[in-house]
Amino acid sequence: MRPGGRIQAAAEVLEDVFSRHQPAATALQDWGKRHRFAGSGDRAAIGTLVYDVLRRKLSLAAQMGSAEPRLLAIAAASKALGLSADEVARFCDGSQHAPQPLSDDELARLARGLPGDVAPHVAADVPEWLMPAFERVFGVRAIAEGQAMGERAPIDLRANTIKADRGKVLSALEKLGAKATRFAPFGVRIPAPEGPAKSPHVEAEAAHGKGWFEVQDEGSQIAAALSGAEARLQVLDLCAGAGGKTLALAAAMHNSGQIYAYDSDKGQLRPIFERLQRAGVRNAQVLDGGDRSGLEALGARFDIVLVDAPCSGSGTWRRKPDAKWRLKPEALSMRQEEQRQVLSLASGLVKPGGRLVYVTCSVLPQENVDQVAWFRASFAGFEPVPYEELWRTTIGGEVPASADGAQDTLLLTPASHGTDGFFVAAFKRTV
Repeated sequence: MRPGGRIQAAAEVLEDVFSRHQPAATALQDWGKRHRFAGSGDRAAIGTLVYDVLRRKLSLAAQMGSAEPRLLAIAAASKALGLSADEVARFCDGSQHAPQPLSDDELARLARGLPGDVAPHVAADVPEWLMPAFERVFGVRAIAEGQAMGERAPIDLRANTIKADRGKVLSALEKLGAKATRFAPFGVRIPAPEGPAKSPHVEAEAAHGKGWFEVQDEGSQIAAALSGAEARLQVLDLCAGAGGKTLALAAAMHNSGQIYAYDSDKGQLRPIFERLQRAGVRNAQVLDGGDRSGLEALGARFDIVLVDAPCSGSGTWRRKPDAKWRLKPEALSMRQEEQRQVLSLASGLVKPGGRLVYVTCSVLPQENVDQVAWFRASFAGFEPVPYEELWRTTIGGEVPASADGAQDTLLLTPASHGTDGFFVAAFKRTV
């Protein structure tokens, strides 16, 4: 397909996303079924363009003076397809499968970029109702933090130290441009692609099949490391999902002690079994998903309870940009209630002297510092453990500043740390 055809295809997909409220992945899949002539390179380029639009929907609309899918796709095409503005305009010639030509006003808007007088939430590409939360967390850096969440994300991997060290993984993936991560001691990063290039399918690599690495954002790796899991401890991954942090904890424990993996959703938990086998994990016990009574029967026996709480996922907007626009206030309120429920459950499973670690992949204060304040007010037997203290004893090396300036808790963000957005708070049970 010519670039004009790719732009037109992206506009059609975006129309489905906006008008039919489809997830972007579903809309792209449906378009592919209707246009089987499109090759893999075309589909990758169209997907890249669609996701680039969704990452910067507000600022692109402000630039073009319209949220029409055709104009959004045209505005994002320079960066997404590696074209100049003049080339984009030339390929929009109204021929078969290409967008209609640009008007003089549209050409001028395409050339000038984003106006300088747009509202803060537009410049940040953050939903207007969430901008006060961003300003509360980041202050004068709110726009820069939002803009960083509108960029493409790299692929981060964690070397599985049960089977391989980081050097071995780096050598195996050298052809993909793999480099060591800045903070996570076992992390490997493959840079985000530029232009229409697609990210490599790392799970097709032989090293993945051998269990040498797992796909895991550096922020998630840091959160797991700060839990302090080590050999011979009793550890609970309370919201284990598909098991990414369970695998990281098991590796940190050198396959000794015991780690229990639990999730209230058995469907979410199901993939963990194959992942544990591939990674060579032998010290994990997977509890029946949704069997809360069985979980509570274990009692306050755990040295560490990791609560990777259900959340808005605002920290992952680089990877799932359409989720940014689907999030509603009522959904955020529901997540806050779920977080309080899981914290209440976790509090009864930590033994005296043990540690509860609360993690979200969110940057929103309602899910982070507000929940910490609620927990401290509700459970007197827990005291905070400053993250800098944990960092020095678990990760070592450079201790980064929290993106929100906090001392006890850690907020990681794309702009400040190059990771997804992650929040970590740790508490020691004193009684």
